[in-house]
Amino acid sequence: MVEEYDVSVKRSCSLVSLSRSMWYYKSQKDDGELITKLNELVDRYPTRGFDQYYKHIRSEGLQWNRKRVLRVYRLMMLHMRRKRKRRRIPARVKVPLHVPQKMNQTWSMDFMCDSLESGRRFRVLNIIDDHNRGALVIEPGFSLPAERVVEHLERAIELNGKPKTIRVDNGPEFISEVFQDYCEKRQIEIQYIQPGRPMQNGYIERFNRTFREDVLDAWLFSNIRDAAERFDEWKMRYNNEHLHGSLEDLSPNEFASLNPGASPRIKNLELEETCIN
Repeated sequence: MVEEYDVSVKRSCSLVSLSRSMWYYKSQKDDGELITKLNELVDRYPTRGFDQYYKHIRSEGLQWNRKRVLRVYRLMMLHMRRKRKRRRIPARVKVPLHVPQKMNQTWSMDFMCDSLESGRRFRVLNIIDDHNRGALVIEPGFSLPAERVVEHLERAIELNGKPKTIRVDNGPEFISEVFQDYCEKRQIEIQYIQPGRPMQNGYIERFNRTFREDVLDAWLFSNIRDAAERFDEWKMRYNNEHLHGSLEDLSPNEFASLNPGASPRIKNLELEETCIN
């Protein structure tokens, strides 16, 4: 009435039976600190309820009484059922993509997907050495959880030596505690790329393209064993025959043999070839 009909405050209050002191009353309550604390607790414990939040408040020595906390809790609509937020990925730092000067400085890992002749989907774990772009692991499987990733990584380390750094994306297998604990135990640094920036793992992305064009898009696989055999054949041919323009038109094994830091496996292969010749 005051705003729309330009009626005086005294007349308006008398018409609605409202005391003028109520009209002029301004609340002195400042719940900003309490709201901040409740938001902090919600972020830290998203699945807890009022009782747990109030216990945390009292345990921190804050003297807000239960009625006040409950009033603000309800005003913030925290008593309503909340959807749990998805797991948040820590902030990743962009690291320039450089060529390692010798073997086993940096490995790259990634997953690919394809399907069998029957239509059943399977995944492929690829691991390469960034120095010579050599394929270390090409392993298919219907399920490749972190435990199996660690097994294949351990087998690759036994054959080729231990890398100093492994570059990966933010897939669930790579951010799992199993994978992180294994790398920490083996003193291997994990270099995560930024989400949505696959070009930061460019070496294995380029490898994946070649692998898809040469194998996944070219063959139908009747079963997972058939796929594994085809992958092993291609990996050997790739490492020995694929000529990289960025490697002075040499194959991965030829490029690695020119480096004094080549892995023991590469040196043994060279020795075997020399004896055969």
